[in-house]
Amino acid sequence: MREVVVTGGGTGIGYAIAAAFAARGDHVTITGRREHVLKEAAGRIGAAYAAFNAASPVAVQEALGLLPSRVDVLVNNAGGNTNLDRRQSADLMDVAEAWWANLNANLMSAVLVTTALAPRLGDGGRVVSIGSIAARGTGSGSYGAAKAALESWTADLAAELGPRGITANVVSPGLVLDTEFFRGRLTEDGIRARVDNTRNGRAGTVSDVADTVLFLAGPGAGHVTGQVLHVNGGAYLGR
Repeated sequence: MREVVVTGGGTGIGYAIAAAFAARGDHVTITGRREHVLKEAAGRIGAAYAAFNAASPVAVQEALGLLPSRVDVLVNNAGGNTNLDRRQSADLMDVAEAWWANLNANLMSAVLVTTALAPRLGDGGRVVSIGSIAARGTGSGSYGAAKAALESWTADLAAELGPRGITANVVSPGLVLDTEFFRGRLTEDGIRARVDNTRNGRAGTVSDVADTVLFLAGPGAGHVTGQVLHVNGGAYLGR
C-alpha cells in the first residue's frame, strides 16, 4: 500500500485525485485550510486529513507530525487564482500583495510542502504538481506567472530528486468546470469561448486530470520526469 499526500484535497481536482488513489487501495492523506471540508471529504473516501496552510512555513513545519512518516506520492494541488478574491487596484502596495498572494498560494505551497517531505519520499517516489494553461501566455497575470514559476521549479526538482529514482512533473489543466476555481463567475459565453479553443470540443473534467496524475504516479512513468503534461483538449499544444 502506497502512502499518498494530496494538498488541497478537499474539493475539486484535488478531491478527485485523492479519491482515485483511494479507490486503488492506496492510503491517502488530504490537506487544506478548511478542516470541516477536509473531514467530510476524508470520510467519503476513507482518507486521513491534516488541516494547515501549505503556503506558511510555520504551519507546514507544525503539521509534519500529522503527515505520513513515509511518502510514496506527493501531489501538490493547493492553489488557485487569489486575484478572484481581490479588487483591482493601482496602489503599489495592493499590487505587491496581490502578486505575493498568488505566488504563495501556487508556488510556495508546493515548494514548502515538497521540501518538508523530501526526506520522507521513498526511492522511486513521485511528485506531481498541478499547473495551469495560464502558465503558457493565456493571461491571468500573477496567477499565470506563479504557475509558470511552478514549471521552472519542477525542472530543478526533477534534477535534484532524480538520482533517487524520484520523478517530478507538472499536470497542466485547461478549463475544468467541476471545481471552485471560478467562484461561480464564469459565464456561458466564457465557457463557450474556452471550449471553442479545444480540438475535441469539450471542457475538461476532474477525472481527466486525476487519470493523468495516476499515470505519472504509476510504474509505467518511471522515465517521465521534468515534464509538463497538458490536459486541455488541445487548447494549448505542448510542442
